[in-house]
Amino acid sequence: MVQSILPPRLSIALLAVCVCVAGIAPVRASPSGHAPHGTVTIDGVTVPDIGPLPTAIPTPATNINYATKVELGKQLYFDGRLSKDNAVSCAFCHNPGTGFADSRQTSIGVGGGIGGRQSPTVFNTAFNPFQFWDGRARSLEEQAIGPIHNPVEMAETHEHVVPKLAKIKGYQQQFRAVFGTDVNLQGIAEAIAAYERTVLSTNSAFDKYVLGDGKAMDEGAIRGMALFKGKARCMLCHNGPNFTDNQFHNLGVPQVGPLKVDLGRYVVTRAEKDKGAFKTPTLRSITETSPYMHDGAFKTLEEVVEFFDQGGGSNPNLSPLVRPLNLTAEEKTDLVAFLKALTGETMKFSMPQLPK
Repeated sequence: MVQSILPPRLSIALLAVCVCVAGIAPVRASPSGHAPHGTVTIDGVTVPDIGPLPTAIPTPATNINYATKVELGKQLYFDGRLSKDNAVSCAFCHNPGTGFADSRQTSIGVGGGIGGRQSPTVFNTAFNPFQFWDGRARSLEEQAIGPIHNPVEMAETHEHVVPKLAKIKGYQQQFRAVFGTDVNLQGIAEAIAAYERTVLSTNSAFDKYVLGDGKAMDEGAIRGMALFKGKARCMLCHNGPNFTDNQFHNLGVPQVGPLKVDLGRYVVTRAEKDKGAFKTPTLRSITETSPYMHDGAFKTLEEVVEFFDQGGGSNPNLSPLVRPLNLTAEEKTDLVAFLKALTGETMKFSMPQLPK
């Protein structure tokens, strides 16, 4: 089921598009070489074209969004009482001030525990069929409660966090009003997920340009878009309206941070092909969410472009989609200009009043 929940400040007159967001895999072009409508073909591989986000947000039938649930989820998202020391909230690592991501290379949890991965943005996670860098969660509801019992994140337990919140009168009242129940773990998950589905990046200069405003992007960004769709090969992974194929790839990213080895998707699937593979992130509002890659290895977009231009890193399981690009200095500048044009309209934001 989908539900239109884009707030007026974010809604734009989107093109009528039908988008499948459940794990799009590249499909081969027809024998004639002609690609289906709404696709781009690069080196014989046909992928969904980039474009504006649809106005309909994918929402499970079991967790319909409405205002009071979203407000409850927002309060929980910013409430450190979900953690063992009552100090680490979801927003601690997914900060609205830094693109709903973490400006640190890898995140810090309860007691100063250092995580092994960079916290990805919450922007447009409603469109992702998998959550976390390794895709171990199949829904936002599942993802929302995962960090609670992670020993290097919130370090709490599901069994303890429910009675802790149940002692708070404000949460007692809201859970009864929203769910008709006492405080429970499923309600916590559904409320946080409902709020996260309202965290959107859209109406960027790119969106305006493809919807007919020829002046929304400058000439450098326009050239960068052509590179993105062609020579730079970015669209092989960053395709569709959310600029991600929702798949997992090994790019040979240098492993930095506290982990000596990170096997990525392999830990979930135990498939050899998934060793060192990580989820393709959205590129929307990418300028706000540095550092980049699963371990925060690169601080700037220029570093990322240089990495891909060299053909990624050395790795026995390197994705066949990654190869040297031989971009010129001007082409690299143009490509970064296009990435900057994906910055969405600023969301109006206010901190919630936490219940007592």
